[in-house]
Amino acid sequence: MKMKRCCILFNQPRDGALPDELDVLDQVEYIEANMKPIGIETYRKGITTSFMTEVPLLIREKPDFVFNLVESIDNKGELCYFIPALLNMYSIPYSGNPLEAMFNTTSKAITNRMLQDEGITSPASYFPSQFRELAPGNKYIIKPVWEDGSLGITGESVFTWSEERQAYLSKFNDSHWIIQDFIDGREFNISVLKGLNGPDIMPPAEMVFHNFHGDMPKIVDFKAKWESDSFEYMNTIREFPGEQLNPALAEKIRESALRCWHVFGLKGYARVDMRVDKNDIPYVIEVNANPCLSPDSGLVAATQEAGLLFTDVLERIISDLNY
Repeated sequence: MKMKRCCILFNQPRDGALPDELDVLDQVEYIEANMKPIGIETYRKGITTSFMTEVPLLIREKPDFVFNLVESIDNKGELCYFIPALLNMYSIPYSGNPLEAMFNTTSKAITNRMLQDEGITSPASYFPSQFRELAPGNKYIIKPVWEDGSLGITGESVFTWSEERQAYLSKFNDSHWIIQDFIDGREFNISVLKGLNGPDIMPPAEMVFHNFHGDMPKIVDFKAKWESDSFEYMNTIREFPGEQLNPALAEKIRESALRCWHVFGLKGYARVDMRVDKNDIPYVIEVNANPCLSPDSGLVAATQEAGLLFTDVLERIISDLNY
């Protein structure tokens, strides 16, 4: 039987790229190392701002399918949906989430609107120009609309609203920034993987904030995610509470993640991030349709906690291609 051939498509890091951009190379290497044992030959192709001419070259190369790892182009997340759009246009099968899911989940504004429309609990959202709707004394967080990987999020992103903050918000435009109610509580990452009879929920991972004293916001900001010598990185720890997690809360988390899978039309694999308030109500804060697959990523950790080998994970993802 002829070995299948796969092109691993990824965003080519720029010169001088930071760790959040370079991480994709770890994903490529990890996937390459685990494809051969399942009978798949791979080659890699880096995508740049010339993607409109780079993707069509795949027609001549004739891979059996593409493993799509393109998270951004020129480190801009708002361009990533162009890749599944082009793959669709040229009828090239590819892994992961389809165009519609990629576009809708990449925009935090669209994601929040869809969550609200479907009755899935999520924080109230506002654009910076809507600052008059913010309540004095309430806590909020401001985030980039189109970016993931905590890009653009710092400890200063969480703030308590007062009129004096108006000048601060004037620096942010509506097309690239969104404000949300800050849910001051626990944070969970829920990995979801294609199963035999629908999506399978992996064990919930909790991001635990050790030694965060005083006014330090308990969030996974850029430092916590990428700067290994920072206090935030060293004290933000992923844990799997397992049976210690309240069963009622665990079921709410599971139900919310499943609903997100179906509402957004997710395929292959995804991650749903939630914050849980003092009343054990989970709020969906992000739906990640292209989560990291590096060896130390949250999704890989969750699948390992579930007892899956990475080859098993890849086979599940590949069984749910877009055609």
